[in-house]
Amino acid sequence: MDIGPINVSHPLAYKGSGGVNFGYPEGYTLMDMVPDDVKPLIHPHWSKFPPVNPMWHYLLGVIFIILGILSFFGNGMVIYLFSCKKSLRSPANMFVVNLAFSDFMMMGSQFPMYVWNCFNGGYWALGALSCQIHAFTGAIFGLGSLTTLAAIGYDRYCVIVKAFDGGHISSTKAFFIILLCWAYATAISIWPFFGWNSYIPEGILTSCSFDYISRDWGTRSFGLFLFIMCYCFPLTIIIFVYSQIVGAIRAHEKALREQAKKMNVENLRSNADANKQSAEVRIAKVAVSNVFLWLLTWTPYAAVVMTGLFGDQDSVTPLVSALPGLIAKTASVYNPMMFAISHPKFRLALQEVWPWFCVHEPKDDDSKSTRTESESGK
Repeated sequence: MDIGPINVSHPLAYKGSGGVNFGYPEGYTLMDMVPDDVKPLIHPHWSKFPPVNPMWHYLLGVIFIILGILSFFGNGMVIYLFSCKKSLRSPANMFVVNLAFSDFMMMGSQFPMYVWNCFNGGYWALGALSCQIHAFTGAIFGLGSLTTLAAIGYDRYCVIVKAFDGGHISSTKAFFIILLCWAYATAISIWPFFGWNSYIPEGILTSCSFDYISRDWGTRSFGLFLFIMCYCFPLTIIIFVYSQIVGAIRAHEKALREQAKKMNVENLRSNADANKQSAEVRIAKVAVSNVFLWLLTWTPYAAVVMTGLFGDQDSVTPLVSALPGLIAKTASVYNPMMFAISHPKFRLALQEVWPWFCVHEPKDDDSKSTRTESESGK
Protein backbone atom coordinates (compact mmCIF):
# COMPACT_ATOMS: atom_id res chain seq x y z
CA MET A 1 0.00 0.00 0.00
CA ASP A 2 1.51 3.31 -1.07
CA ILE A 3 0.39 6.28 0.99
CA GLY A 4 3.08 8.65 -0.28
CA PRO A 5 5.42 10.81 1.77
CA ILE A 6 3.82 12.85 4.53
CA ASN A 7 5.77 15.58 6.32
CA VAL A 8 4.54 15.08 9.87
CA SER A 9 6.15 13.65 12.94
CA HIS A 10 3.05 12.08 14.47
CA PRO A 11 1.82 8.49 13.92
CA LEU A 12 -0.52 8.22 10.97
CA ALA A 13 -4.05 6.91 10.75
CA TYR A 14 -4.22 4.67 7.71
CA LYS A 15 -6.54 1.98 6.34
CA GLY A 16 -4.99 -1.47 6.40
CA SER A 17 -6.32 -4.98 5.82
CA GLY A 18 -7.75 -5.12 9.33
CA GLY A 19 -9.46 -1.73 9.18
CA VAL A 20 -8.19 1.66 10.31
CA ASN A 21 -4.95 1.51 12.28
CA PHE A 22 -3.14 4.20 14.17
CA GLY A 23 0.63 4.08 13.70
CA TYR A 24 3.20 3.97 10.97
CA PRO A 25 2.46 1.76 7.95
CA GLU A 26 4.73 -1.22 7.38
CA GLY A 27 7.81 -0.21 5.44
CA TYR A 28 7.57 3.42 6.44
CA THR A 29 11.05 4.88 7.11
CA LEU A 30 12.55 7.81 8.90
CA MET A 31 13.22 9.49 5.57
CA ASP A 32 9.50 9.46 4.74
CA MET A 33 8.99 11.98 7.53
CA VAL A 34 11.40 14.47 5.96
CA PRO A 35 10.51 17.10 3.31
CA ASP A 36 12.13 16.66 -0.09
CA ASP A 37 14.32 19.76 0.28
CA VAL A 38 15.86 18.35 3.48
CA LYS A 39 16.57 14.83 2.21
CA PRO A 40 19.83 15.73 0.37
CA LEU A 41 21.37 16.70 3.75
CA ILE A 42 20.69 13.30 5.31
CA HIS A 43 22.85 10.21 5.00
CA PRO A 44 21.06 7.21 3.34
CA HIS A 45 21.95 5.11 6.40
CA TRP A 46 19.01 6.55 8.30
CA SER A 47 16.54 5.42 5.62
CA LYS A 48 16.90 1.85 6.96
CA PHE A 49 15.09 2.71 10.19
CA PRO A 50 11.42 3.31 10.97
CA PRO A 51 10.29 6.72 12.24
CA VAL A 52 11.14 7.55 15.82
CA ASN A 53 8.18 7.73 18.16
CA PRO A 54 7.29 11.44 18.53
CA MET A 55 7.49 10.96 22.29
CA TRP A 56 11.28 10.88 21.97
CA HIS A 57 11.37 14.24 20.21
CA TYR A 58 9.28 15.88 22.93
CA LEU A 59 11.12 14.13 25.76
CA LEU A 60 14.57 15.02 24.44
CA GLY A 61 13.43 18.56 23.72
CA VAL A 62 12.23 19.01 27.32
CA ILE A 63 15.43 17.48 28.69
CA PHE A 64 17.49 19.82 26.54
CA ILE A 65 15.52 22.84 27.79
CA ILE A 66 16.25 21.81 31.39
CA LEU A 67 19.95 21.29 30.61
CA GLY A 68 20.08 24.64 28.86
CA ILE A 69 18.57 26.52 31.81
CA LEU A 70 20.89 24.82 34.31
CA SER A 71 23.93 25.40 32.11
CA PHE A 72 23.15 29.09 31.56
CA PHE A 73 22.51 29.60 35.25
CA GLY A 74 25.58 27.74 36.53
CA ASN A 75 28.11 28.95 33.96
CA GLY A 76 26.66 32.45 33.87
CA MET A 77 27.04 32.63 37.64
CA VAL A 78 30.72 31.66 37.42
CA ILE A 79 31.42 34.23 34.69
CA TYR A 80 29.62 36.98 36.58
CA LEU A 81 31.40 36.26 39.88
CA PHE A 82 34.78 36.26 38.17
CA SER A 83 34.04 39.57 36.46
CA CYS A 84 32.94 41.39 39.63
CA LYS A 85 35.19 39.86 42.33
CA LYS A 86 38.92 40.66 42.11
CA SER A 87 39.69 37.99 44.70
CA LEU A 88 38.79 35.32 42.12
CA ARG A 89 41.13 36.57 39.40
CA SER A 90 43.94 34.09 39.88
CA PRO A 91 45.68 32.18 37.04
CA ALA A 92 43.99 28.95 38.14
CA ASN A 93 40.55 30.56 37.99
CA MET A 94 41.26 31.85 34.48
CA PHE A 95 40.97 28.24 33.34
CA VAL A 96 37.77 27.73 35.35
CA VAL A 97 36.17 30.81 33.79
CA ASN A 98 37.30 29.77 30.32
CA LEU A 99 35.60 26.42 30.90
CA ALA A 100 32.44 28.20 32.04
CA PHE A 101 32.51 30.44 28.95
CA SER A 102 33.01 27.48 26.62
CA ASP A 103 30.20 25.48 28.22
CA PHE A 104 27.91 28.52 28.19
CA MET A 105 28.54 29.14 24.48
CA MET A 106 28.29 25.46 23.60
CA MET A 107 24.85 25.16 25.12
CA GLY A 108 23.81 28.55 23.73
CA SER A 109 24.75 27.50 20.21
CA GLN A 110 23.12 24.08 20.44
CA PHE A 111 19.94 23.94 22.41
CA PRO A 112 17.80 26.59 20.62
CA MET A 113 18.15 24.82 17.25
CA TYR A 114 17.82 21.38 18.81
CA VAL A 115 14.66 22.27 20.71
CA TRP A 116 13.16 24.01 17.69
CA ASN A 117 13.60 20.88 15.57
CA CYS A 118 12.28 18.60 18.33
CA PHE A 119 9.01 20.53 18.56
CA ASN A 120 8.64 21.41 14.86
CA GLY A 121 8.50 18.18 12.91
CA GLY A 122 11.30 16.10 14.43
CA TYR A 123 13.83 16.67 11.65
CA TRP A 124 16.45 19.26 10.73
CA ALA A 125 14.33 22.06 9.31
CA LEU A 126 16.79 24.97 9.33
CA GLY A 127 18.74 24.36 6.13
CA ALA A 128 22.24 23.21 5.20
CA LEU A 129 24.08 26.36 6.35
CA SER A 130 22.48 26.27 9.79
CA CYS A 131 23.34 22.59 10.04
CA GLN A 132 27.01 23.38 9.43
CA ILE A 133 26.98 26.28 11.90
CA HIS A 134 25.26 24.11 14.51
CA ALA A 135 27.76 21.28 14.12
CA PHE A 136 30.83 23.56 13.92
CA THR A 137 29.95 25.57 17.02
CA GLY A 138 29.13 22.38 18.91
CA ALA A 139 32.49 20.94 17.91
CA ILE A 140 34.61 23.98 18.67
CA PHE A 141 32.99 24.76 22.04
CA GLY A 142 32.88 21.09 23.01
CA LEU A 143 36.58 20.71 22.18
CA GLY A 144 37.29 24.02 23.92
CA SER A 145 35.82 22.55 27.09
CA LEU A 146 37.74 19.29 26.68
CA THR A 147 41.09 21.00 26.24
CA THR A 148 40.37 23.39 29.12
CA LEU A 149 39.68 20.40 31.37
CA ALA A 150 43.13 19.09 30.47
CA ALA A 151 44.60 22.54 31.17
CA ILE A 152 42.93 22.64 34.59
CA GLY A 153 44.45 19.26 35.35
CA TYR A 154 47.87 20.51 34.28
CA ASP A 155 47.51 23.58 36.50
CA ARG A 156 46.61 21.39 39.49
CA TYR A 157 49.62 19.21 38.66
CA CYS A 158 51.92 22.24 38.72
CA VAL A 159 50.49 23.55 42.00
CA ILE A 160 50.53 20.28 43.90
CA VAL A 161 53.18 18.03 42.33
CA LYS A 162 55.66 20.67 41.15
CA ALA A 163 55.08 23.16 43.98
CA PHE A 164 58.66 22.98 45.26
CA ASP A 165 60.09 23.42 41.76
CA GLY A 166 58.42 26.79 41.21
CA GLY A 167 55.71 25.18 39.10
CA HIS A 168 52.97 27.76 39.67
CA ILE A 169 51.45 29.11 36.46
CA SER A 170 51.49 32.88 35.96
CA SER A 171 48.62 34.86 34.47
CA THR A 172 50.57 35.30 31.23
CA LYS A 173 51.24 31.59 30.91
CA ALA A 174 47.60 30.80 31.75
CA PHE A 175 46.42 33.18 29.03
CA PHE A 176 48.78 31.57 26.52
CA ILE A 177 47.53 28.07 27.42
CA ILE A 178 43.93 29.22 26.99
CA LEU A 179 44.75 30.58 23.53
CA LEU A 180 46.40 27.26 22.73
CA CYS A 181 43.24 25.42 23.79
CA TRP A 182 41.10 27.44 21.40
CA ALA A 183 43.63 27.11 18.58
CA TYR A 184 43.62 23.33 19.09
CA ALA A 185 39.80 23.19 19.03
CA THR A 186 39.60 25.36 15.91
CA ALA A 187 42.29 23.39 14.07
CA ILE A 188 40.30 20.17 14.53
CA SER A 189 36.78 21.53 13.93
CA ILE A 190 37.48 23.46 10.75
CA TRP A 191 38.47 20.55 8.46
CA PRO A 192 34.96 19.60 7.25
CA PHE A 193 34.74 23.03 5.59
CA PHE A 194 37.75 22.03 3.47
CA GLY A 195 36.45 18.65 2.35
CA TRP A 196 37.91 16.36 5.00
CA ASN A 197 34.65 14.91 6.38
CA SER A 198 31.42 16.93 6.45
CA TYR A 199 28.78 18.22 8.84
CA ILE A 200 25.42 16.45 8.39
CA PRO A 201 22.22 15.71 10.38
CA GLU A 202 22.62 12.77 12.76
CA GLY A 203 20.51 10.37 14.76
CA ILE A 204 16.88 11.41 15.00
CA LEU A 205 17.77 14.28 12.62
CA THR A 206 17.27 17.10 15.12
CA SER A 207 21.00 17.89 15.42
CA CYS A 208 24.08 17.96 13.21
CA SER A 209 27.58 16.62 13.71
CA PHE A 210 30.57 15.09 11.93
CA ASP A 211 29.83 12.34 9.43
CA TYR A 212 30.68 9.05 11.17
CA ILE A 213 28.54 6.83 8.93
CA SER A 214 30.24 6.97 5.51
CA ARG A 215 32.84 4.25 4.95
CA ASP A 216 35.21 5.99 2.50
CA TRP A 217 38.80 6.40 3.67
CA GLY A 218 38.51 10.18 3.99
CA THR A 219 35.67 9.87 6.49
CA ARG A 220 37.31 7.01 8.34
CA SER A 221 40.68 8.76 8.57
CA PHE A 222 39.04 11.87 9.99
CA GLY A 223 37.13 9.71 12.47
CA LEU A 224 40.41 8.18 13.66
CA PHE A 225 41.90 11.67 13.84
CA LEU A 226 39.01 12.79 16.05
CA PHE A 227 39.20 9.70 18.25
CA ILE A 228 42.91 10.16 18.90
CA MET A 229 43.03 13.96 19.23
CA CYS A 230 39.69 14.53 20.99
CA TYR A 231 39.37 11.44 23.16
CA CYS A 232 42.62 9.52 23.63
CA PHE A 233 45.00 12.49 23.89
CA PRO A 234 42.99 14.61 26.40
CA LEU A 235 42.11 11.51 28.41
CA THR A 236 45.77 10.51 28.63
CA ILE A 237 46.74 13.96 29.91
CA ILE A 238 43.89 14.04 32.44
CA ILE A 239 44.62 10.57 33.81
CA PHE A 240 48.36 11.27 34.01
CA VAL A 241 48.16 14.60 35.84
CA TYR A 242 45.46 13.51 38.27
CA SER A 243 47.19 10.21 39.05
CA GLN A 244 50.35 12.20 39.76
CA ILE A 245 48.38 14.52 42.04
CA VAL A 246 46.88 11.67 44.01
CA GLY A 247 50.25 9.92 44.20
CA ALA A 248 52.00 13.07 45.43
CA ILE A 249 49.42 13.66 48.14
CA ARG A 250 49.60 10.06 49.32
CA ALA A 251 53.41 10.14 49.40
CA HIS A 252 53.41 13.44 51.31
CA GLU A 253 50.90 12.11 53.83
CA LYS A 254 52.93 8.96 54.35
CA ALA A 255 56.16 10.93 54.88
CA LEU A 256 54.49 13.19 57.43
CA ARG A 257 53.07 10.24 59.35
CA GLU A 258 56.44 8.51 59.45
CA GLN A 259 58.23 11.66 60.58
CA ALA A 260 55.62 12.35 63.27
CA LYS A 261 56.00 8.80 64.52
CA LYS A 262 59.78 9.23 64.80
CA MET A 263 59.35 12.47 66.74
CA ASN A 264 56.60 10.93 68.87
CA VAL A 265 54.11 13.69 68.02
CA GLU A 266 50.60 13.48 66.63
CA ASN A 267 50.88 16.01 63.81
CA LEU A 268 53.73 17.98 62.21
CA ARG A 269 51.59 20.58 60.47
CA SER A 270 50.85 24.12 61.53
CA ASN A 271 47.31 25.41 61.08
CA ALA A 272 48.23 26.95 57.72
CA ASP A 273 49.82 23.72 56.49
CA ALA A 274 46.80 21.74 57.67
CA ASN A 275 44.50 24.06 55.75
CA LYS A 276 46.68 23.72 52.67
CA GLN A 277 46.70 19.96 52.82
CA SER A 278 42.96 19.88 53.36
CA ALA A 279 42.51 21.99 50.22
CA GLU A 280 44.82 19.72 48.23
CA VAL A 281 43.03 16.57 49.34
CA ARG A 282 39.74 18.19 48.37
CA ILE A 283 41.17 18.99 44.95
CA ALA A 284 42.35 15.40 44.53
CA LYS A 285 38.88 14.06 45.34
CA VAL A 286 37.32 16.42 42.83
CA ALA A 287 39.96 15.39 40.30
CA VAL A 288 39.22 11.68 40.63
CA SER A 289 35.49 12.36 40.41
CA ASN A 290 36.03 14.45 37.30
CA VAL A 291 38.01 11.73 35.52
CA PHE A 292 35.21 9.28 36.26
CA LEU A 293 32.52 11.68 35.03
CA TRP A 294 34.60 12.53 31.97
CA LEU A 295 34.73 8.85 31.02
CA LEU A 296 31.00 8.41 31.58
CA THR A 297 30.24 11.51 29.53
CA TRP A 298 32.43 11.06 26.46
CA THR A 299 32.99 7.31 26.14
CA PRO A 300 29.46 6.55 24.79
CA TYR A 301 29.85 9.15 22.04
CA ALA A 302 33.33 7.88 21.12
CA ALA A 303 31.96 4.33 21.00
CA VAL A 304 29.13 5.32 18.65
CA VAL A 305 31.54 7.12 16.31
CA MET A 306 33.93 4.15 16.16
CA THR A 307 31.03 1.73 15.64
CA GLY A 308 29.63 3.85 12.83
CA LEU A 309 32.98 3.96 11.06
CA PHE A 310 34.35 0.48 11.68
CA GLY A 311 31.72 -1.67 13.41
CA ASP A 312 28.19 -2.92 12.85
CA GLN A 313 26.33 0.07 11.47
CA ASP A 314 22.96 -1.63 11.96
CA SER A 315 23.45 -1.14 15.71
CA VAL A 316 23.79 2.62 15.19
CA THR A 317 20.08 3.39 15.24
CA PRO A 318 18.68 6.94 15.40
CA LEU A 319 18.22 6.78 19.19
CA VAL A 320 21.57 5.06 19.79
CA SER A 321 23.32 7.92 18.00
CA ALA A 322 21.21 10.67 19.58
CA LEU A 323 21.49 9.78 23.27
CA PRO A 324 25.32 9.84 23.63
CA GLY A 325 25.41 13.34 22.17
CA LEU A 326 22.85 14.48 24.72
CA ILE A 327 24.81 12.80 27.53
CA ALA A 328 27.97 14.60 26.42
CA LYS A 329 26.24 17.95 26.74
CA THR A 330 25.43 17.29 30.39
CA ALA A 331 29.07 18.22 31.07
CA SER A 332 28.09 21.88 30.67
CA VAL A 333 25.81 21.44 33.70
CA TYR A 334 28.12 19.67 36.13
CA ASN A 335 31.38 21.43 35.15
CA PRO A 336 30.59 24.70 36.95
CA MET A 337 29.62 22.76 40.07
CA MET A 338 32.73 20.58 39.94
CA PHE A 339 35.28 23.32 39.29
CA ALA A 340 33.83 26.55 40.64
CA ILE A 341 30.73 26.56 42.81
CA SER A 342 32.12 23.78 45.04
CA HIS A 343 35.33 25.75 45.74
CA PRO A 344 35.57 27.88 48.92
CA LYS A 345 36.58 31.19 47.32
CA PHE A 346 33.81 30.99 44.71
CA ARG A 347 31.36 30.09 47.44
CA LEU A 348 32.51 33.06 49.53
CA ALA A 349 32.05 35.34 46.54
CA LEU A 350 28.64 33.82 45.89
CA GLN A 351 27.71 34.42 49.51
CA GLU A 352 28.77 38.08 49.29
CA VAL A 353 27.15 38.86 45.95
CA TRP A 354 23.90 36.93 46.49
CA PRO A 355 23.30 36.46 50.25
CA TRP A 356 19.84 35.03 49.53
CA PHE A 357 21.44 32.06 47.75
CA CYS A 358 21.70 30.21 51.09
CA VAL A 359 25.43 29.58 50.85
CA HIS A 360 27.13 29.51 54.25
CA GLU A 361 30.87 29.32 53.64
CA PRO A 362 33.01 30.13 56.73
CA LYS A 363 35.72 32.72 56.21
CA ASP A 364 39.30 31.69 56.93
CA ASP A 365 40.93 34.22 59.22
CA ASP A 366 44.33 32.58 59.06
CA SER A 367 46.33 35.10 57.02
CA LYS A 368 49.10 32.60 56.47
CA SER A 369 46.84 30.39 54.41
CA THR A 370 45.60 33.15 52.13
CA ARG A 371 48.43 32.89 49.67
CA THR A 372 48.24 29.09 49.62
CA GLU A 373 44.55 29.08 48.87
CA SER A 374 44.96 31.73 46.21
CA GLU A 375 47.61 29.68 44.45
CA SER A 376 45.41 26.61 44.70
CA GLY A 377 42.70 28.41 42.74
CA LYS A 378 40.38 28.75 45.70
